[in-house]
Amino acid sequence: MKIAIAQINCTVGDLAGNVARIVDFAERARAQSVDLLITPELAVCGYPPEDLLLRDDFYRNCDAALQRLAAGIAGIAVVVGHPRQVDGKRYNAASVIQNGRIIATYHKHTLPNYTVFDEERYFDSGDEPCVFPVSGVNFGVNICEDTWGRQGPLLANPGVNGRELNLGINICADSWEAVAPRAARAAGAEVLLVLNASPYHLRKQHSRYDVMRERVAETGIPLIYVNMVGGQDELVFDGASFVLNREGEVTHQLPLFKEALGIVSIEHGEPLPGEIAPERAIEADVYDALCLGVRDYVGKNGFPGVLLGLSGGIDSALTLAVAVDALGADKVRAVMMPSQYTASISREDARVQAEALKVRYTEIAIKPVFDAFLAALAEEFRGLPQDTTEENLQSRIRGTLLMALSNKGGAIVLTTGNKSEMGTGYATLYGDMAGGFGVLKDISKMMVYRLANYRNTIAAVIPQRVITRAPSAELRPNQVDQDSLPPYDVLDAIMEAYVEHNLGPRAIEEAGFARKDVERVIHLLRISEYKRRQAPIGVRITPRGFGKDWRYPITNKYRHQFE
Repeated sequence: MKIAIAQINCTVGDLAGNVARIVDFAERARAQSVDLLITPELAVCGYPPEDLLLRDDFYRNCDAALQRLAAGIAGIAVVVGHPRQVDGKRYNAASVIQNGRIIATYHKHTLPNYTVFDEERYFDSGDEPCVFPVSGVNFGVNICEDTWGRQGPLLANPGVNGRELNLGINICADSWEAVAPRAARAAGAEVLLVLNASPYHLRKQHSRYDVMRERVAETGIPLIYVNMVGGQDELVFDGASFVLNREGEVTHQLPLFKEALGIVSIEHGEPLPGEIAPERAIEADVYDALCLGVRDYVGKNGFPGVLLGLSGGIDSALTLAVAVDALGADKVRAVMMPSQYTASISREDARVQAEALKVRYTEIAIKPVFDAFLAALAEEFRGLPQDTTEENLQSRIRGTLLMALSNKGGAIVLTTGNKSEMGTGYATLYGDMAGGFGVLKDISKMMVYRLANYRNTIAAVIPQRVITRAPSAELRPNQVDQDSLPPYDVLDAIMEAYVEHNLGPRAIEEAGFARKDVERVIHLLRISEYKRRQAPIGVRITPRGFGKDWRYPITNKYRHQFE
């Protein structure tokens, strides 16, 4: 038999569009004599629907979309994820469509409630198995962390073309719970189908391989893992669907960050070797994640294009490259806003990059506006020394100009600050933080350099001295970032340990960092929470970004102790 993997890009709430995409993939699969198509979790409505799931009308419309999908499917069986409301309860469900009708529906049992997942907020847990006939045999469905429940194993025995082949289905975290695959195997499953909406972060695919291989080793059955692809607000789903044989070897690997239809041939319960997308450098994966996040956020929300402040520094240079690669040069505008502190090489490098990427480029000097602000505030500031107030004024003037251009033309402003800056508060509220989407929000400064160098291996669009010169906000004479922050390699390592790995100050110090640096970084992280809460959303590429999975209080008297 043949099983098709529908690695599709769903949009939350676009029920008609998602159904049309599933139908298209089903027709393409049927044309290749495929027997069964599997789609990602909640494919009908997109993932995660968040508080749409609290609305009764949302479930009614999703159910109507599911019925339209069933009516549009013929000649192939389809397993599709969708939300469902029944008897006053709400479920994360999966249904099996065959011969134009829904023949079985399963309700997810175990609801993930960690990092970016909060399904316990929305769904009730199911407690019944799903057993359905396909060609005279039975088929069972699991969703995510399900089959540990008291209902017992699920029977899953679809037969195709007269041959009995038992298929067990898991969705997402089902396969991370050892009970679910074992239950499917005990029910007679010969192949395990794992349906996912698993967002990307660094090294995520290796974790998936490791856990799925454990499940294969425990059950002795091959596994087909289908994942969603696409950007949804701060989350990016990377696809990367794959197949493991009974030995835990990868027989199929779909590409990352692209829609794909994967065809898996099964003989005697074992997947035959197929296409395997090559493993890539981590910089390539991160860069493509940023491009996909920008492309889908801009496209799915209907913005005609983007604009950004191009300073001649590395952060805005990388942001511009990502924007052009994601959207095309015709949808990107760069604005240089020099002050009296802007170095001539910054203006030169900004022009060179804008020309290399063929984007619309404008220069708007801010000194006249800055002087007007200072004149208006002269009496209030009389006798007071210059400080960060004057620096922040420049940044806020730039933010105001960008937002005015955004209002006039409709393009969304991309902010250019990185995770290192956002973590430590090295950013200006209503200044360089003003905008609608933070491309580098979850990218450390050291990763910014790596990505810039990677992009230049494709084509040299970022001037080399932008990469090699010392980073500076250029808000006062002879300013460099390291006047205010620890060296970026130290800062990034401490932030990663504290934010992504939850290590305390003593453990970080014991890892080889000076106590003064650890104390300083943690202090900056703590006092900058109020700024981060007001920052625009941005692409999440680490296991813990400053977004859905970072929920520290702003008003907070807790202090870490080294002792």
